[in-house]
Amino acid sequence: MIRVMLVDDQELLRAGFRMVLGAQPDVDVVAEAADGVTALELLDRVEVDVVLMDVRMPRMDGVEATRRIDGPKVLILTTFDLDEYALAAIKAGAAGFLLKDVPPADLVNAIRQVHAGDAVVSPRTLRRMLDRFAAQLPVEELPAATELTPREREVLLMVARGLSNMEIAGRLEVAEATVKTHLGRVLAKLGLRDRAQVVVYAYEAGLVVPSHRPKG
Repeated sequence: MIRVMLVDDQELLRAGFRMVLGAQPDVDVVAEAADGVTALELLDRVEVDVVLMDVRMPRMDGVEATRRIDGPKVLILTTFDLDEYALAAIKAGAAGFLLKDVPPADLVNAIRQVHAGDAVVSPRTLRRMLDRFAAQLPVEELPAATELTPREREVLLMVARGLSNMEIAGRLEVAEATVKTHLGRVLAKLGLRDRAQVVVYAYEAGLVVPSHRPKG
């Protein structure tokens, strides 16, 4: 059973999500909050696997709340005009983002994917978002990709291009488990949380250029 917390200051939206998720045999909505402060307080008392998090809320927004969450996976709720906040949340540790008008089936599938340890943001979609907002983001010192082996760098670039583990395994002619091992080492060496942050890193480090073609 996947334990989900809903965090949104709009009660009607929470009710809608609760209705959709309540119909799933493997999903249980165990907590709700109207702001980030309440969400963090509840997480001290309630076991949660996935947090469905709004971005703009009173008292504490979703970006700051995501930064403070340790353990549960976070899915950010956003609208088209709030993509920059979603990107900031991904950099803060969110596993991905969803649009608030996401079809019910896609919402449920996204929660299952995140619970399984994957990111739900299509890297191609994330790159389009990065193209639009990268210039507004502060430049941070990034860990060097020189610590990666040639194969790890190859996997990083393929992830940045939007390939799944299965597709990468096919390209490299290795087992999917081997790809997961390489990706795990990439995350550990670069201090990244998931493949969504890999795409952010690849873009900001200049490994992926605006034309969407990886360097090297």
